[in-house]
Amino acid sequence: MTTTGAQFDVVVIGGGPGGYATALYGAAAGLSIAIVERDKVGGTCLHRGCVPAKEFLETASVYRTVRGSSEFGIEAGEPTVDFSVSQARKNAVVDRLFRGLSGLLKGRKVTVFHGNGTLLRGHRVRISEGADAGNEIVGRAIVLAAGSVPRTLPGLPVDGRSVVTSDEFLDLDRIPESVAVVGGGAIGCEFASLLSDLGSQVSVVEALPSILSGCDADVAAVVHRSFRKRGIDVHLGTQIEGFVPRPNGTGGVLHLSDGPEIDVDMVVISVGRRPRSEGLVAEGTAVVIDDRGFVVSDRYQRTHEPGVWAVGDIVAGTPQLAHVGFAEAIVAVQCMLGERTTPVDYERVPWAIYCHPEVAFAGLTEEHARSRGLDIVVKKDPFGGNSRAQILGDTEGLVKVVAERAPDGSARRILGVHMVGPWVTEQIGAGYLAVNWEATPLEVAQFIQPHPSLSETFGETVLALTGRGLHVG
Repeated sequence: MTTTGAQFDVVVIGGGPGGYATALYGAAAGLSIAIVERDKVGGTCLHRGCVPAKEFLETASVYRTVRGSSEFGIEAGEPTVDFSVSQARKNAVVDRLFRGLSGLLKGRKVTVFHGNGTLLRGHRVRISEGADAGNEIVGRAIVLAAGSVPRTLPGLPVDGRSVVTSDEFLDLDRIPESVAVVGGGAIGCEFASLLSDLGSQVSVVEALPSILSGCDADVAAVVHRSFRKRGIDVHLGTQIEGFVPRPNGTGGVLHLSDGPEIDVDMVVISVGRRPRSEGLVAEGTAVVIDDRGFVVSDRYQRTHEPGVWAVGDIVAGTPQLAHVGFAEAIVAVQCMLGERTTPVDYERVPWAIYCHPEVAFAGLTEEHARSRGLDIVVKKDPFGGNSRAQILGDTEGLVKVVAERAPDGSARRILGVHMVGPWVTEQIGAGYLAVNWEATPLEVAQFIQPHPSLSETFGETVLALTGRGLHVG
């Protein structure tokens, strides 16, 4: 399309979760919106991240369920995995969601330009490469939402076959026999879990003293024990010292700082993501990009350039979660409109990690609270005593609640809720509300939990903090 000089209320550079949420929310408020997207709307989350990874994790869950079906009196024989079918199903799910999102944007009259967007002076955006290269558009407001890409490591060149990032991994149509997952954070643990479930021999290599750094120590310990029982070899406090590819070009030997060598068919690099800020902002604007490539913004997503906001993975100091990008987008649009808005409190956002067992949390960990000098009271309740968990045959895990201690020793404001176990990613909502509303255990304990349900464990843990627990002391 030829639209040089076209003007919009808002021009969004990047069509991932933060970008398309800005567009949809702004359009719902009556603003004229344009998105400049280099690939497909939906971004990494839809096409090369959250959604594809969870589809494969669901494949692993189904496989695990079928293998254990004899416990329920169902004889299904030894299942096999045709990963190409799972890959095709993933592609179909992604395509349906992409078409649905494209339809939503079209229905709200959002104009999508295809290419790389660069912010110039005067709120002008130049489009290069892509189908709409050569166009230049203008926005009364600009939102930078260019997203992120996987980080890589020196000495581990990505070739898409022996050494891969999440981008290449999620396009595989086979399960390697042996894998080293470099990085024991959220994404690394998800990959390690699904690969182990589907039959790979898995090693996790983590430079820090624990996997799932940032999670509560009790939660991370449950996952570590589970991995160990499943035969996943976890190397902690370990650096990669080199990689020697096999002569046939498939796999190789990974040299580790703690001594052993690992001969694997594939290395999956999962060491976080870096912002995609190259070429995002031209000289002449006041937008600040820090030395790590992140765009600097304030609590209301405003950059140093008036009328320019930033949301999503590109923003400095955020947890790089898709749902955080959604929340930041709403803050940015409300700010543009002069409406009252509440900035995102990154310390209290909900986290969901879909390995087996699942992990979910919101708020301060016990360690973090103590490091701040807070006087706290802590209660933990294992899923082992939960009737629904026993019915499911999935009792591994616990719920842990961290609360302030009142002068009389009772528990008051809830500071953090931490869960590990069956379907906790679907249960964290109540914990998130409790933390963000600064509720007390006495207030939350009044909410009735269905019986039998997994959510009873959260209810029981909070009730115990009142000093009158039913099943928890």
